[in-house]
Amino acid sequence: MLMIVCVCKAVSDRAIRHAVKQGATSVRDLARELGLGSCCGKCVPEAKIALSACRATFAPASVPASGMMVPALG
Repeated sequence: MLMIVCVCKAVSDRAIRHAVKQGATSVRDLARELGLGSCCGKCVPEAKIALSACRATFAPASVPASGMMVPALG
């Protein structure tokens, strides 16, 4: 289901996921790429939540000293 995070700029959670896949790591990156938060700013708290969730989902696996692959923690 599509959720609009920023009504002013019509930015969806899907657009945020795509931006994270392309390398966005902060709300500032989302503002620059999508315009999110550049009008009224009411979307910024929800955008931070969506950004954190996406970064946790797309975080690369880390390799501990044992050499075993484990998922990265958000």
